[in-house]
Amino acid sequence: MPPFGPHYGFGLYVHWPYCARICPYCDFNVYAAKDRETGPLVEAILQDIQAHKARLHDHPPLTSIFLGGGTPSLLTVQDLEAIIQTATDQFGLEPNGEITLEANPNDVLRSNPGDWQKAGINRVSLGLQSLDDAALTFLGRDHDVTNALRAVEAVQAVFDNHSLDLIYARPGQAISDWQSELSQVLALGAPHLSLYELTIEERTAFGKRAARGELIPMQDDDQADLYELTQTLCEAAELPAYEVSNHARAPEYESRHNHIYWANGDWIGVGPGAHGRLTIDETRYATEAARRPTDYIAATSPTNTALPTLDAARELLAMGLRPATGLDLTRLSRLGYEQPDQSLLTDLEENGIITQAGSSIALTAQGRLLADAVAKQLAASMDL
Repeated sequence: MPPFGPHYGFGLYVHWPYCARICPYCDFNVYAAKDRETGPLVEAILQDIQAHKARLHDHPPLTSIFLGGGTPSLLTVQDLEAIIQTATDQFGLEPNGEITLEANPNDVLRSNPGDWQKAGINRVSLGLQSLDDAALTFLGRDHDVTNALRAVEAVQAVFDNHSLDLIYARPGQAISDWQSELSQVLALGAPHLSLYELTIEERTAFGKRAARGELIPMQDDDQADLYELTQTLCEAAELPAYEVSNHARAPEYESRHNHIYWANGDWIGVGPGAHGRLTIDETRYATEAARRPTDYIAATSPTNTALPTLDAARELLAMGLRPATGLDLTRLSRLGYEQPDQSLLTDLEENGIITQAGSSIALTAQGRLLADAVAKQLAASMDL
């Protein structure tokens, strides 16, 4: 059995590329939603799901469905229901399977979360991004704090399983300001938080401003201070980190869909620009759909590329280190690679970066701060 594949989880990711407003930090495949005829794109997504069934007839029922974007909360209830029904008709869904909708606060207030639940959604990931009006303006969001809090209340009235997403380590953000803001968020009582440090990507509006010297990203040491504060406050609120950027009150609130990525399971990617990883006859394939909606509608068949063993091993190492459960290194051995040098593992353990338990290693809280660097060290020691 390969060290990747649907036995580590099998998900469906649906990318809805339209947004009411494109945020200046966003590096995803997104487009302005104004005056768009969305029916042909929804139909193409349904056909894409059906076409995947013919290739994956031996795959088990889906573990999860994740509707992301872009802004999938712009979809009508009827479209959401059609996508979910098509997926479950084709593949089935595990008992208590997770179906997540990413939502913006203003869409929550314009919609009825109860209707989302009736359509099949059982988890909502709400993109608050901040509880500071000036920060929301800086981040290009189309909601304010008042509407954010109203949206949280509306979601919590329907969905026990929900997540709040925030962005911190913004330029000039004081540690005291983040402490106050995160404390407010924790007081809302959500069972899951996704807390991301702001990343300035070259292709984004922020990236262009940074290149002109108009925006100065936060220094690494200052980001590290905020990250450590985040861990302390979340631990005290009984929302420990179960992954580098994700916190949950209990295992049942952890994102089952994201666990598929970290475990190197299989997932179908549908919608413009969506990526997937599929295992067929023990070969790992990378899939990518056409990026432009018009191109996707014209030809929904994705590009399929057999993933070289080296790339599969690198993904396995980088992703497998992210969750607190860590990575069983024998999975890399099954791809033909030697174990990392034991002296390196011992050194990392003695410096409080990892823990070891048999053939498995896991990052400590300090190690999660250095996740990418640790993965590079281990890869170098294994000639990856």
